[in-house]
Amino acid sequence: MVNHKRRKRLLKLLAEHQSASVPQLVEWLSASPATVRRDIAWLAARNLLTRTRGGAANLAQKKRNFTLASETFDHNIQCFAERKRAIARYAAGMCDEGETIVINGGTTTFMMAEFLVDKHLKILTNSFLMAERLLVSSENEIILPGGKVYREQNVILSPFDNDITQHHYAAKMFMSVYGLSLLGLMEADPLLIQAEKRLIGQAEELIVLADSSKFAKKAGLILCGLDRVSTVITDTNASDGAVQLLEQSGVKVVTVAPEAVPAPQPPLAFPYGFEFQAQGMFQAEVSH
Repeated sequence: MVNHKRRKRLLKLLAEHQSASVPQLVEWLSASPATVRRDIAWLAARNLLTRTRGGAANLAQKKRNFTLASETFDHNIQCFAERKRAIARYAAGMCDEGETIVINGGTTTFMMAEFLVDKHLKILTNSFLMAERLLVSSENEIILPGGKVYREQNVILSPFDNDITQHHYAAKMFMSVYGLSLLGLMEADPLLIQAEKRLIGQAEELIVLADSSKFAKKAGLILCGLDRVSTVITDTNASDGAVQLLEQSGVKVVTVAPEAVPAPQPPLAFPYGFEFQAQGMFQAEVSH
C-alpha cells in the first residue's frame, strides 16, 4: 500500500475506533511497526492525529471537552493490564453464589466480568460495558442505576441522591480508585465521589482493586478513609512498606502475581432475537 493510501486508511481507522495501539495498526494495515510509527509521526506533525503512549488517537477525541477529568476507559485499560487481570480474577473468586454485590465502573473491576460468567449473582453496577458483557455471556441478574452516560469513562452517574442504589443492599462492593494512600481512597472528580459514596453506603464490605501504580497517584479529593476498607487486592509489585502501612491501618492486603492478557476478542453483541424484539418495541412505540 502506498504511503498516502495507508495514511488515509490509518486516519479512517482512528475515526472508527477513536484510538489504537501500534500492534493493532500493524495488523489492520498489514504494515511493519516501523512503518506505522513513521506514519503516526508524519500525521502528528501535520496535526491530523494525536500521538499517545504506544499508539495514536483520533484528533477529534482529543479536542472534545470531557465532563469528567479522569482519563478515558480505553486509555486506562491498556495500562498495567497484566496486573489488573490477576487482581480481577482474585476478586471474582471472592463472590459467593447467590449473593448481591456492587461493582463500580473502572478498568480493573471491568476485567472481573470474564471471571463472573459462570456465577449466579445479583450485580449492581454503574459500568454499562460490564452490564452488556454479563447480560450476553452469563445468567447473572444485572441492575443499572439511572443517570447520565459518560462514554469516555464507561460509567453511568446521577447527580441526585434518590436514585435506584438506595433500594439495594450488597454483601460486598468491589471498586477501583484513582489513588490510594494513608489518607484513604482518592478520586479526581467530584461527580464520581458523589456517586461512589452512595454505592459504598449500600455495601457491608468494601473491597478495593488497586494495582501497585495506584500507591503513587495523588488526587485532591478523598472518597473515604481506610477505616471503611476491609480488603485491598494489589499486585506483587507493591512495595513492602506500602503493604505494611495498609495492614497497620487494619486493612487486609492480598497481593497477586501479574498474569498474561489473552489476545483481544471481537466485541460482544446482543443476540439477534434481542435486537429483533427491541426493534419491534420501538416500532410499536412509534405507531402509537
